[in-house]
Amino acid sequence: MSGDARLWCDRLVRGLDQHEFDIYALSRSRRQEDEGWVALPPQVSRVRTAPLWTAEDDGIVLGRRARRRFAEHYGELAAALCAGAGPSGGAAIEGASTAGSSVEGPSAEGSSATEADRFGSALYGLAELARDEGGLGGALRSETAVRALERACRTPGAPQAAREARVPDLLAVARHLERALRPLSLDWYEDDGLGSVDLCHATSGGPGALPGLLARHFSGAPLLVTEYGVQLRTHHLSAAEAAPSVRALLAAFHGRLAAEIYARAALVTPGNAHARRWQERCGADRDKIRTVYPGMDATRFAEVGESPECADPDTLAWVGRVEPTKDLISLLHAFAEIRKEEPKTRLRIIGVPAGSEGVAYLGHCKALAAQLFPDEADGLHAVGDNPVSFEEIGGPDIPSPAEAYASGAVTVLSSVVEGFPISLVEAMFCARATVSTDVGAVVEVIGGTGLVVPPRNPRALAEACVALLRDPERRARLGAAARARALELFTVEQNIAAFHGIYLEIVSRHPVRRVVLDDATGEPLPFAVPAEAHVPGRWTGPGARVVARGGPGWAAGPPVRANTPLPATEGAR
Repeated sequence: MSGDARLWCDRLVRGLDQHEFDIYALSRSRRQEDEGWVALPPQVSRVRTAPLWTAEDDGIVLGRRARRRFAEHYGELAAALCAGAGPSGGAAIEGASTAGSSVEGPSAEGSSATEADRFGSALYGLAELARDEGGLGGALRSETAVRALERACRTPGAPQAAREARVPDLLAVARHLERALRPLSLDWYEDDGLGSVDLCHATSGGPGALPGLLARHFSGAPLLVTEYGVQLRTHHLSAAEAAPSVRALLAAFHGRLAAEIYARAALVTPGNAHARRWQERCGADRDKIRTVYPGMDATRFAEVGESPECADPDTLAWVGRVEPTKDLISLLHAFAEIRKEEPKTRLRIIGVPAGSEGVAYLGHCKALAAQLFPDEADGLHAVGDNPVSFEEIGGPDIPSPAEAYASGAVTVLSSVVEGFPISLVEAMFCARATVSTDVGAVVEVIGGTGLVVPPRNPRALAEACVALLRDPERRARLGAAARARALELFTVEQNIAAFHGIYLEIVSRHPVRRVVLDDATGEPLPFAVPAEAHVPGRWTGPGARVVARGGPGWAAGPPVRANTPLPATEGAR
């Protein structure tokens, strides 16, 4: 993981020092691995990593019987995907599915419980085969896999989207499935790995949650799934360029996998109501859902938030990553309308481009700004200046994110696609009045402390900004209310407290995975390893020792002294 997700996990682990953690990390790119390691707190016992971005030849050659098992299970998986690739299956969505569109949740109507069971059975069959053979890397990339997909798509009764798949489409689907299913071949599920933990906390859904799902299947470890962005939604937004048959089959895969993960999880914790609606439409049980907002560090913005005077009351600030979904084009057109009403207003666009696409988009925005706002001068002997500036955090004028928000009287968010708006929460910490587009979890985050307008509507965006620029008292009231709301809901402390309670709740409902034996009698001592506290005495004193019991639902491992300090949830990991 990277970016905000990595920061959230790091803060959670450091904050829950009463727990013992083993970290199992899947990297998605070489760049992510090259960023290096961070110093880990003492409650982290070990870290194991595996790449999802590269396929190494494991050298495993399946025998005839194993090849037959693989063809059977992979064929069942492909058949379940084809059954879900129709207009009423797991791939169906309401609304447009192109990047930059407002995409609603997938339709769960018509989804067959039988096909869901079929998908789960095939998935676990492949996992057991991978465990028996030491991996399935070569098999997942084999011609057998492609032929199984082709047979499923050509089966009578298959939906049109599947029947239209051609060989290049099938190869693309097979490559995606091979990458997504690489966790099946990991050696993480033995008794000295995920088989010995008391709780698996998957910090993302989709293929990232597969290790936790398989740990539950093989050893009965309870699974907790946290999602701030649902994988199926991400697929719909990112697969716009793919062929229709590829989009449909992969959407069916992500939908089936999400439904299986939600069905097996002890609890699911979305980061906002927007993600929660997607999870419910993918089959998550409402009774198992707990919304937990991401924890953000408010201390960086304390000085600005407690002294909310701005450097220029006529300045609008936009802060974030520069990419097409942020719709800076609409913001620039809105600013042209604002300048007609308030000629002194300036716009500061503060951020770095996201990848090569972001670089190209930033160049387009700069060209448009130069066209809409030719350099202006106060007089005949003054140097011209453009009212729109493009800047980055870290320079002399804007050394920190807090200074970026402090530079303007109003913070603007113009996105057409947004999950949890991090920059909006940071502006709230800084007691800034905000104008935002109604996308993702924006309304949920703002909660009445800012102005919200429809996306792709420059006139509405301009009118809202002008209203706040002309009313400093209203700006101050909204900014103070926004800061109070952010401190109540979106801090690291509330996030850590919520997950501590959730860890205890899950562990309390599952059997203790350690057995304490009395040295005097050799008999098990009941209640010797309580989930919350360790009371000194006969049950937990030096005369008792802890061992791990093998078999289903129990962890096998080296004996541990009973008086050895244990984390509050017995090593929730």
